[in-house]
Amino acid sequence: MPGPPWWYGRFQDAGYRLTLPRQAILGTLSRTSKHLSAEEIYLSVHRAYPAVGLTTVYRTLELLVRLGIISKFDFGDGRSRYELTTSRQRKHHHHLICSRCGRVIDYTDFIDEETEVLGKIERVLSQKYNFRINNHRLHFYGLCDKCK
Repeated sequence: MPGPPWWYGRFQDAGYRLTLPRQAILGTLSRTSKHLSAEEIYLSVHRAYPAVGLTTVYRTLELLVRLGIISKFDFGDGRSRYELTTSRQRKHHHHLICSRCGRVIDYTDFIDEETEVLGKIERVLSQKYNFRINNHRLHFYGLCDKCK
């Protein structure tokens, strides 16, 4: 029998309960490879749990971002998008974003090379500006195969 999901410990460590709305939102995000907006998450959760409101979804998403359980992205379409952070099941990746149709492609090609180069850049920037870098995001914008 599998143990609790990997994010369960993050709630306990931070002193939060894993409530039904939080479980429903995390369940929705764990079952998709898409980068869902708050509204899309709300519609999915609301179908199964009609008592969960949009405000609860927004508040929960912000909490999950603060806890490092999910990542929040702005792909230039005017909506924040969310996905689970890297876990054992989900590898570190970056994004290709179509400027015309908004399609987002996750890629893991060259991650080792990117990690090496970006690590060097982070070290130099940290030293030069006395700045502690916690994270980075790499997005490439262009046209997908259907739009070009």
